Amino acid sequence: MDDQDQHQHHDHDHGHDHDHPTRRDVLKGIGAAAAAIPFLSPESAEALQQMRSGAAGSKFLFFTRAQHATVDALSERLIPADDHSPGARAAKVADFIDLYVGEAQPDVKAAWTEGLTALEQASQEKFKAPFVKASAEQQIELLTEMSRGETDPKTPLERFFVESKARTIQGYYTSKIGIHQELGYKGNQFLPEFVGFAEQS
Repeated sequence: MDDQDQHQHHDHDHGHDHDHPTRRDVLKGIGAAAAAIPFLSPESAEALQQMRSGAAGSKFLFFTRAQHATVDALSERLIPADDHSPGARAAKVADFIDLYVGEAQPDVKAAWTEGLTALEQASQEKFKAPFVKASAEQQIELLTEMSRGETDPKTPLERFFVESKARTIQGYYTSKIGIHQELGYKGNQFLPEFVGFAEQS
């Protein structure tokens, strides 16, 4: 199965200040906590495997179509495609998150509903457009603002950024794209504004 976390790393270092940490560095940063992150149920893991193999899902487990589109755009901004490997969209990260939230406890469901609402409100206030209709530069600007409180999130948007980033990383690095196409070299980089881990020397 693709949805197995086989890459447990424990040697991250917060002491560097470089601007371009790689995806592998970020994986090291979350490795110590990965075992505590719940996996999908066997049924959902199988459904995700089929979606990642090209089969169309019949319906979303939790998100509305509009919410799914927003999560898809958000995750692709956090792990964009580059010249070396595809990004979160190709890895079906939004589908992973939909299944994850759909099986989660009510407080997790509420956090995602409230977070997506707050994201849309912020986008409308700043850009007079929903997040998916904002330009790439505007999306990055908003996510950059959300990420500034990442180490000590206090606002709903800051807390939502922490949660959505964690699930995007989990969904990407349990996909075939993340494991086999990305981790064999120091490839796709997180946009530096969104990264909480320093690059390894």
